[in-house]
Amino acid sequence: MDIKRNVLLNPGPSTTTDTVKMAQVVPDICPREKEFAGIMAPMRDDLVRIVHGDSKEYTAVLFCGSGTICIDIALNSLLDEGKKALVINNGAYSQRACDVCSYYGLPFIGLKQPLYEKPDLGKIEETLKENPDIGYVYVTYHETGTGLLNPVKEIGALAHRYGAFLITDTTSAYAMIPINVYDQNIDFCMASAQKGIMAMTGLSYIIGRRDIIEKSKDFPKRSYYCNLYMQYEYFEKTGEMHFTPPVQTIYAARQALIEYFEEGEEAKWARHQRVMKAIRKGIDEIGLHEALSRDVQSGLVAAIDYPDDPNWDFEKIHDYCYERGFTIYPGKIDGRGGFRLCALGAIDEKDIEDFWVVFREALKDAGVSTPIGK
Repeated sequence: MDIKRNVLLNPGPSTTTDTVKMAQVVPDICPREKEFAGIMAPMRDDLVRIVHGDSKEYTAVLFCGSGTICIDIALNSLLDEGKKALVINNGAYSQRACDVCSYYGLPFIGLKQPLYEKPDLGKIEETLKENPDIGYVYVTYHETGTGLLNPVKEIGALAHRYGAFLITDTTSAYAMIPINVYDQNIDFCMASAQKGIMAMTGLSYIIGRRDIIEKSKDFPKRSYYCNLYMQYEYFEKTGEMHFTPPVQTIYAARQALIEYFEEGEEAKWARHQRVMKAIRKGIDEIGLHEALSRDVQSGLVAAIDYPDDPNWDFEKIHDYCYERGFTIYPGKIDGRGGFRLCALGAIDEKDIEDFWVVFREALKDAGVSTPIGK
């Protein structure tokens, strides 16, 4: 099949290979067949292997849904009676975790931290000291709205020191930035298939410690569909998801995992870094301004302020680029106009070089002067 290739510079879904796309074209199958269940056991082990976990200690639990379903499941399933959550709130996605806690009525502390710099570890430790009933600490590994990389290893060490465990949302870092759950003090992390492994939307997974999951059997039950232990137990007994899985999406994820290991962790991360280097080169040459200092960024997302030019029109620029096969994405910083360029997906530096040619043409077409501010 001749499939048009689009270069997605949004923070997911990401550009996929044709082999991943075509992996979805399979004979119809009932997902309760042993043949299909046999796909998921090695997939679960592979997902753990990506973060260097021992499958005897860590497991992957699959869910049908976007990445937010994992935030919901982890937060509501892993809080024991008499405990409260500590959420490090320094961006749109950690705010989403606070919103989930609020919707469930979970006792939690939403520790507000600056959007544009790394959180204050002293404040986090002080909060843990003052609240010995904190059950877990939740932090977004990489705040996709800004590109901020949080100090997860240090936050995890503090959580462990004060008898809590660490949950981190790695949705926009997993299978891109090399992660080791042991080195980084991670008890639970999560992602969705359309991001780091470069598969399709509709499959998400939580990777976490078996002992805590098994202990959570006795925690308060706050959701029927979104319960971590229920899905884990069903996998362990049957090898299947408890509810109907996204069949074709799982075939695509299997192919994506094959391609992930073929490329290799270090080579893949080096490619993402090449892409970001090319993004930053264009930013500097055009005179665009980033919301965050680069020394606190993950190297996967550039959050760019709108140019101070009366002719700037995001929709017009977006549409010009989109018609030519490139997708840019609005910002996610309240009260600050901007857009994002992301180094996710099956793209390389040549794609970014081609993008900047089109972006410059879009600016010229809109009447925006370059370099910006000159």
